[in-house]
Amino acid sequence: MAINVKRIYERPSENDGFRILVDRLWPRGISKDKANVDLWLKDIAPSTELRKWFAHKEERWEEFKKRYFDELEHKTELLDTIHEKAVKGYVTLLYSAKNDTFNNAVALAEYIESLV
Repeated sequence: MAINVKRIYERPSENDGFRILVDRLWPRGISKDKANVDLWLKDIAPSTELRKWFAHKEERWEEFKKRYFDELEHKTELLDTIHEKAVKGYVTLLYSAKNDTFNNAVALAEYIESLV
């Protein structure tokens, strides 16, 4: 199973495979045509309250992951969708945050890989 993480503002590539946007909000300044998104799973994103609390602050990262993972336990159908695509080939989780280390797509990829 291969899951990659990539900022949506980066140019799409053939190695991306199936591209899934995992943000609750559509990224600013990018058209749906240019985004080249195969699936937008906005409901797999952290709750609005959790996203705002986290605010991409490194010191909140571990607590954010704990709370987000708790939310993900109730989203098995959405997780199954990603897993099914990943079993068939490459999947790239797309995010729009400027921080490429501490964001929900990185946390989501970690969560999915922990299930395998």
